Amino acid sequence: MKKPFSFLNGRWRARVPQSLMLIPLAPVLVVQAWRTVRRTPRLDPASGDEHGFVPGANPGSGPAFRVVVIGESTAAGVGASQHAQALPGFLAEALKERLRRSVAWSVTGENGATARRVTTGLVPAAGGPPALDLVVVTVGINDLIRRRPLRRWTADLADLIAVLRGRYADATLVVAGMPPVHRFPAIPQPLRLVLGARARSMDRIMRDVAVAGGAVHAPMDEGMARDRRLFASDGFHPSPAGYRAWAEDLARAAAPTAHPFAALPSGSPSGSPSGTRSGSPSSSQPSDHASDSADSAPPADTVPPQTMN
Repeated sequence: MKKPFSFLNGRWRARVPQSLMLIPLAPVLVVQAWRTVRRTPRLDPASGDEHGFVPGANPGSGPAFRVVVIGESTAAGVGASQHAQALPGFLAEALKERLRRSVAWSVTGENGATARRVTTGLVPAAGGPPALDLVVVTVGINDLIRRRPLRRWTADLADLIAVLRGRYADATLVVAGMPPVHRFPAIPQPLRLVLGARARSMDRIMRDVAVAGGAVHAPMDEGMARDRRLFASDGFHPSPAGYRAWAEDLARAAAPTAHPFAALPSGSPSGSPSGTRSGSPSSSQPSDHASDSADSAPPADTVPPQTMN
């Protein structure tokens, strides 16, 4: 049963399911989605090397900290010209400062990839790259735009985390939270509001699934979206400045205290170097957000059918 919400007009109070309130908006949302897809500039992924090395203050003091970023267009660096000026490069810089160690980084990203696509096509097979200390995964925006049902989104995320855990058993796994879509400049209202509500439901699911899988959920700072300079020219992807700000948040989630990896081995059972999980509840099992969120989120058919990512 759909969860109703209340609104007050003088003394009169009505309780109407949210999905019914959206029905009159459906034609507007469809037109806005079509226009947004047509008008949003298509930016290329970042070019340059897909791996790099950031030396620490004393490069010869020990082995480099190894990190990989895997995911969709933000992993691919759309909105930046080089990977070194996108998420992996800035993440390595931020980790170097926090860990006081050299950092070796690599990236595997694909424009338009969903969580299912990352699981089946982007996670390297066993016997490929060497063991890692940190894995950062960015997924969700394409599942949102392609109207992935919330129950399938939940299953896709669980599968992805399980595959990454199996492939990189000794690494800390950080799952980047959903972006604040309700503030994206490229998306007009009321479509922005509808997509934003759906994104928040997906992020709650992401948080619970990450915790259940022993990963760290790193919610994105909504305040970032208030600064237009942090968006690329398409108003949808981060600019280099946006990638830098986001990378600093992810580094804090992965290494919340100074020099944590010197005290604890990578891949500790807590799923986090300090034993904490950013933005996650205390329960180790996912709540039934899949059904609750499906009731409170906008209907799937209000989401545009094409990807801008």
